[in-house]
Amino acid sequence: MNDTLPTLPLLAPFVEFGFMRRALAGCLALSLGATPVGVFLMLRRMSLAGDAMSHAVLPGAAIGYLIAGLSLPAMTIGGLLAGLAVAILAGGISRHTVIREDTSLATFYLLSLSAGVLIISLRGSNVDLLHVLFGSVLALDDATLLLLAGFASLSLLVLALGLRLFALECCDPAFLARVSRLAPLAHYGFMILLVVNLVAGFHALGTLMAVGIMILPAAAARLWAGTLGPLLLIAVLIALLGSLTGLLLSYYLNLPAGPAIVLTLGAMYLLSLALGPLGPLAGRWRAGWHFEH
Repeated sequence: MNDTLPTLPLLAPFVEFGFMRRALAGCLALSLGATPVGVFLMLRRMSLAGDAMSHAVLPGAAIGYLIAGLSLPAMTIGGLLAGLAVAILAGGISRHTVIREDTSLATFYLLSLSAGVLIISLRGSNVDLLHVLFGSVLALDDATLLLLAGFASLSLLVLALGLRLFALECCDPAFLARVSRLAPLAHYGFMILLVVNLVAGFHALGTLMAVGIMILPAAAARLWAGTLGPLLLIAVLIALLGSLTGLLLSYYLNLPAGPAIVLTLGAMYLLSLALGPLGPLAGRWRAGWHFEH
């Protein structure tokens, strides 16, 4: 008689293969750290700015790659420095010129993406370029997992301590600036948190995919909840479910893992549009309801 516990067929890859377990653990860390940041990014109406910032880390990571190859510390430090520099420059330009912050970020996005690809092409191969642009979530090692877990823990701690400040800065930044001296701290602190999580996402999902696990679960969750607490919780659950499903699709259908995860999250967003109580279809159904007294 077999005493071993039965394994669900769909979950067998995570039981049998260590690289699948590490990939799932990395996605768990990103879901807990990056996705809540994506919720605040959405509430600040800066979703496209997040995409621009995700490319801002590329030149720094590329310089780290040029110096030390695919070195985790070098690419992490380079990405952090480049992302923070772009965030500070874009914010400074918007405050001292007639150019808005979203325009500044779009400008730096084009420059950063072009410069990063050029720097990597000077030394690396097409495989290295694909690794940087699309990530290698199925090749996460222990050091990278520790980095992702550390960044996720830092994000959760900062968000827990500054939840009210970040929420007020999202809803009414002008009011926060009038009543508190902490408004600049909330703005730049959030941008630093954004850069940290984009660098974490860069190591797992690459430059082009990192912002997907931030924005797509947040957008989907917004169609199910209208208050901040449930919005954060639902977004994290969607990110976890999308990551799990994307990894399974990648394994069974032999698909690239990063794009499979992001496309799965996109499908969950489309499903939320159709079924979510705050979505357009549910709104039409409610508008057609009539109550008789």
